[in-house]
Amino acid sequence: MADALRVWRRMVMPDLVRVHRYKSLPEQGPKVLFFSGGSALNKISRVFKEYTHHSIHLVTPFDSGGSSARLRDAFDIPAVGDLRSRLMALADETVMGQPEVYALFTHRLSSAQSAAELRLQLNALVAGEHELIACIPNPMKALIQTQLAVTQQSIDDTFDLRGASIGNLIMAGGYLNNQYQLDPIVFLFSRLIKALGEVKTTIDADLHLGVELENGDVVLGQHNITGKETSLLSSPIKRMWLNKGLKKASPTTCHIADDRIDAIASADLICYPPGSFYSSLLANLMPQGVGRAICQNPNPKVYLPNLGTDPEQLGLSLNEQVERLIAIVLNDVPELASYAALDYLLLDDRYDYGDVDFDKLVRLNVAVIKTPLITHKPEKYDEGLVTKALLSLV
Repeated sequence: MADALRVWRRMVMPDLVRVHRYKSLPEQGPKVLFFSGGSALNKISRVFKEYTHHSIHLVTPFDSGGSSARLRDAFDIPAVGDLRSRLMALADETVMGQPEVYALFTHRLSSAQSAAELRLQLNALVAGEHELIACIPNPMKALIQTQLAVTQQSIDDTFDLRGASIGNLIMAGGYLNNQYQLDPIVFLFSRLIKALGEVKTTIDADLHLGVELENGDVVLGQHNITGKETSLLSSPIKRMWLNKGLKKASPTTCHIADDRIDAIASADLICYPPGSFYSSLLANLMPQGVGRAICQNPNPKVYLPNLGTDPEQLGLSLNEQVERLIAIVLNDVPELASYAALDYLLLDDRYDYGDVDFDKLVRLNVAVIKTPLITHKPEKYDEGLVTKALLSLV
């Protein structure tokens, strides 16, 4: 086997000629891989698909809050909410797409209606009589009905349907109907909505997150870590692990499948994007095989940090975020890494990221790129500017 070669070129930021070329032929665009969990990347993804139809999104299956928690409790299933959400962000929204399927997958049942009324709605969906499904042509309609019927038959009268995502209910039925595997149902619905990119869970396993805080406390469950559904963490996070269940600390390991390894190792660009720092980003890097595949890839790796306040980053400077990201990747590499875990730190040229030790970043061989990335008030990343900056690296 021939040795891998690294090819260097002069970078222009943003490289508008390169970006224009990708937008002209998105079906031939580069393979950009994102490690992403929650909804933070969805808006960027909707713009990104205009430039390449080959982006790969590895999302975390560890969500343990909201309606995902009810499905996980009922079926011992990996979380499907982030998976469904990213699929919808990548759906073909042109006239060639499937707007009826998109509308169904993004619909949530009412939080105000009674259990009996919600059951009637679910029954109407399964029967194909609900307005959201009646307009979908066969065979897509029949396929969706089949998966929903499995979910309907598997839940009891105590299952709370308030606020439930129809897309999550469909995917849960597909999981149960496909020998407790997510990949087949994700592939099927990617085809149904004509997804302009690929979405997979990093691992197909029913696991949770556990963290130890610097004060010694142990917190189990993604929903208890993010500070969105429960009170904020009382102390910075010291370490994190994959956990069996939510009742007690029971660390476990899990290895990613070969197709995930191949996707990571062959990506034209790897992006560590904004999102909850531990439960969305670092959680994706924890399964065995992820770090090794990253460090076997000679192509650029870039970190785009959060703006504003992420409760999970309590006590972490930007330098410390970079150091923890690199450390968790290299923790999976038993020997000397072939290539770096991180090459670039992509920053807005005016935003205040706090005190940054640029000399330390140089010692870590992380180059800083500053370019306009923000146009909104309050300050949020501009999806178009971020897309153009990332594609300028490929």
